[in-house]
Amino acid sequence: MRALLMGVAFALMWSSAFTSARIIVADAPPLASLAFRFAISGVIGVGLARAMGQSWHLSRAQWRSVLIFGVCQNAAYLGLYFVAMKSIEASLASIIASTMPLLVAVLGWIVMRERLQPLAVIGLIVGFGGVAVIMGGRIGLGADPFGVTLCVIGALALAIATLAVRGAKSQGNVLMIVGLQMFVGGAVLAAVSPFVEDHTVALSWKLVGAFSYTVLIPGLAATWVWFSLVNLIGTVKASAFHFLNPFFGVAVAALVLGERISAQDIVGVGIVMAGILAVQMSKQGPVPA
Repeated sequence: MRALLMGVAFALMWSSAFTSARIIVADAPPLASLAFRFAISGVIGVGLARAMGQSWHLSRAQWRSVLIFGVCQNAAYLGLYFVAMKSIEASLASIIASTMPLLVAVLGWIVMRERLQPLAVIGLIVGFGGVAVIMGGRIGLGADPFGVTLCVIGALALAIATLAVRGAKSQGNVLMIVGLQMFVGGAVLAAVSPFVEDHTVALSWKLVGAFSYTVLIPGLAATWVWFSLVNLIGTVKASAFHFLNPFFGVAVAALVLGERISAQDIVGVGIVMAGILAVQMSKQGPVPA
């Protein structure tokens, strides 16, 4: 029950980030906003970790995890998504991001020569078929191809990071590792931002609220819950909760932003969820080819 509640909470918090990000990028520069968010989250995370007695003297494997996730997840994945959401809807971005477990399975098969179980193969076909159903409708309605491309590249970056640190252990330093990852991602984005974007900000309470929510909930709380869940039940079982992300992402965007959801979207989301669940259920541990 504890793992179930944690998994659902993670999926809801993670999926809601696309909606709050959509609000932020409407009135502020994407990369600079994200770098500022990471700076605040990093200070809070590391400060809380030190107060809890966690050490920043990490092992080599832990530092590797900090650097890989800081660059690939925080800078590349989230940076690209923040930029993309200036031109595409939050619901579409969340659906593309939710394909990460499918991409991990494909990359594991291609790069690491892991054998896919029959259920996983079916899940991949079904999952990507669902994405095709959604994308066919959205592109037909004028979804920005450039924004979609950025999201696809971002999802690939996250999948690569997930494969690269698979099996890494936090050894009781979960919050410290999360906080340090924020600093790494923020430093990369702060270096890039001045060269690629205008820094005009339309300050409002809506922007402040969305930014504060993003810092505390998807930024710190969701990441902490994810690593805690992985330590509790393992990466394979924890990843099964990603099948909820398409539903939550679309639902939150519709409720908060009023984004229109078509019947084709609903069918596609259901298909994607089924595909992700099938892939995760098939994993009893990697099987070498």
